Order: sequence, then structure tokens, then C-alpha cells
Amino acid sequence: MSAPLIPPASRTLAIIMGGGAGTRLFPLTKERAKPAVPLGGKFRLVDIPISNCLNSGIRGMYVLTQFNSTSLHSHINATYKFDHFSPSFVEILAAQQTPEGSKWYQGTADAVRQNLRYFLQRPYEYFIILSGDQLYRMDYRDILRQHIEAGTDLTIATIPVNRAAASDFGIMQTDENRRIVRFVEKPKDPAVQDSLRIPPDLLQSIGLPVTEELFQASMGIYVFNRDVLIDCLDNELVDFGKHVIPGAIERLKVDAYIFQGYWEDIGTIRAFFDANINLADKNPPYRFYMAGRPIYTQPRFLPASIVRNSTIDQAIISDGSHIFDSRVERCVVGIRSIIRSGSTVKNTILMGADYYDDDVTDAPAGAPPIGIGRNCIIDHAIIDKNARIGDGVVISPEGKSQDFDGDGYYVRDGIVVIPKNSVIAPGTWI
Repeated sequence: MSAPLIPPASRTLAIIMGGGAGTRLFPLTKERAKPAVPLGGKFRLVDIPISNCLNSGIRGMYVLTQFNSTSLHSHINATYKFDHFSPSFVEILAAQQTPEGSKWYQGTADAVRQNLRYFLQRPYEYFIILSGDQLYRMDYRDILRQHIEAGTDLTIATIPVNRAAASDFGIMQTDENRRIVRFVEKPKDPAVQDSLRIPPDLLQSIGLPVTEELFQASMGIYVFNRDVLIDCLDNELVDFGKHVIPGAIERLKVDAYIFQGYWEDIGTIRAFFDANINLADKNPPYRFYMAGRPIYTQPRFLPASIVRNSTIDQAIISDGSHIFDSRVERCVVGIRSIIRSGSTVKNTILMGADYYDDDVTDAPAGAPPIGIGRNCIIDHAIIDKNARIGDGVVISPEGKSQDFDGDGYYVRDGIVVIPKNSVIAPGTWI
């Protein structure tokens, strides 16, 4: 009797890149790693790739990080618990000093290289490298199936983008068989862009009009064979996109897996704001729930939210929130959010709180209670966790420059950001 066929996902290890210091997401990354940034009211960015893996049958995952990893570690430890009779795991690997070296991760490839000994301890045949700051839903079994059936050394996930967006991404040029023949990082020259367009035959094969002017942007998702990953990292190259991939294209069989679903790279405050606010739309481009493919996060066992005598329009209200005599328009309201009477909150992300006032004994002396005070007006803002906004506070980017550092607040991409644990005195105008 022949041995049972082991599914490719069971032979695959996921490596989730935690990113660098996350400077473009500052101040949301001031006290937390980028993958730990809250999303959609009750989730974290890292929940997206981990949930995609679990829904794809991939049960072994490492998350690589080096900045402010405490909250990320706490979240993963509290969320992803598996029984002792399963090989499933989600573990964090932070940069560390070893006899071989004491450098922090110098780039994505260097981060994987520094931890390669851990990845090779188990007999995984394939390695899928993922980003920890993207919003999308993908069944990784599809890219694994294409990778194996095509006999490819390395498969890179790409997404079709228009000419205007092409200059912001690494663009892959492929032939009709999806073999990558060229890679250009953020092409600006129109003539170079023209040479990188998706061929008409390939457009037709993926169900798009042959007249479409589209380009294949790298999603930062890679599938390596085991021996290929070892070979590609047997050097001092530090970044996959800038260094490893261009060299691999010249000497290995590298194919593109073309993804056509929703995908957003949450690398800036504006991208983060839009991705969250769009969730409250009538027909949002991304939904956190899909039958059989949920997005997992920490179970908190909070009570249902309480809304009294308020007007709510186009808003997501997360668990444990209290909204009294207020107006909330096109907002994402995070867990344990408090909005008190007379306040108007529009086009705003409230990240909520880690606790209620009743749960703490060391609140700042004389500070207003956690949440939004009475008679406040807040528009186009991100209010980070545990913020204490006093009565009569006005927060708006109107009349301010697109990027500005204020006293206790920041303006980024035209959005006012109130940092975590902030205290805004009653009557303040921002």
C-alpha cells in the first residue's frame, strides 16, 4: 500500500516579517511593533497573515520582529493556543545576539538568514514568506499548488496595478507562461513602464480585457523550495526585494502567481486610515468574516456594546463599548470605547482601551476618564488606545499642514493622531 499523500500546506513553514521600526506608521508604532497595530476595531495587523495561514492549512508559523515586540508577543501568546497533540505553533523570533553575530536585522533577507537554523530544524519542503502589515484574504494553497505543478524554484505573488500605482511598487515582467524575466523597483520612466506591461495573452488568461494597461506589482509574498532558500541566502545580501529576487531571476526558474482579490499595503497613516474607514462602507472592499475563513484574534469575553439615545451611521462598534447621547458617523469604534453625551465623532478611528477605569488604580491624577468626554467634536482623527479626552475638546486637521508635530498630537497625511495613553485636557482645541 502506498503512503498517504501529505498536503503541501502541511509541508510548508510560514515566515511572517514583522517589519522594521515602522516609521511611516508613527506614532501608532511608538510603543508597539507594526504587526501589533490594532485594525478593524478588535483585530491586529498580524492576525491577517496568521489567519490566512490557518485557513490554508499551514500550521507552523514564525513571526520575525525586533522593535517594541512586547505587545506583539502578548497578543500572540494570548490568541494562538494549540493543543499538545498537534504540531501547530506561532512563535516570535526577535533579533538576538549570538556567537555568530550581534547585528539587528539589516533587511528581510538578513532577518530570515539569521534565523535559518530554526527554520531548518523540521523537514519542511516549502517556505512561504509573508508581510505582517497587509490587509487581504488569500488561500495559500493556490500559490503552493501552482508552485509545485510548475516545478518552480521560487514563486512571487503579484497583483495587477495601473500605471499610476506602478511607480510605487516593484514591478515584475513576465512572459505568457508567467515566468518572471525582469524586475524593476518603482519604475518612474514611462518608456520603462511600457516595457513592463502585462502581455495581452496573459491578461486574457486571467479574465481581463487585453486592452487593459496593467502591471504586475510584487506583493512581498514568496514561496521558496527548501534548497533554493538555503542557496539564495548563502551570501550577505540583506533584502529580498532589492537584492535576492533580482539575482534569483537571472539563474533560477521564478514564476509569478497573479492574485486578483482585495489587497492593501498598510504602510502609511493614510493607508491605515482608509483601510479601516472603508470597512464601515455599505459594500466594503474587505470583510473580516467569510464563512469557513474567519479572521482570528484574541478572545476577550467582553459584554455587548451599549448605545443609548444616539445617532449611528456607517460605523463599526466593537465589543464592550458605551455610546451615550452622541452622534457617530463613518467611524470604527474599538473595544471598550466610551463616547459621552453631546459628542460628535466623524470619520474617525477610535482604537478603544485595554481596560475600563474601574480596572485601574493608578490613573493620572486629575486626568479625565478614559474615552471621549462630553460635548466633544472629533473629525478625521485616529484616537489610539487608552486616550483620555476631556469635555469640550475639538480635534480636526482643518487649517493644519498635512504633516505636523503638535503638543501631544501629530498630523500625518492630513489625519490627526492622538497617541496611546494620551491625556487631552478639557476645552482643548486641536
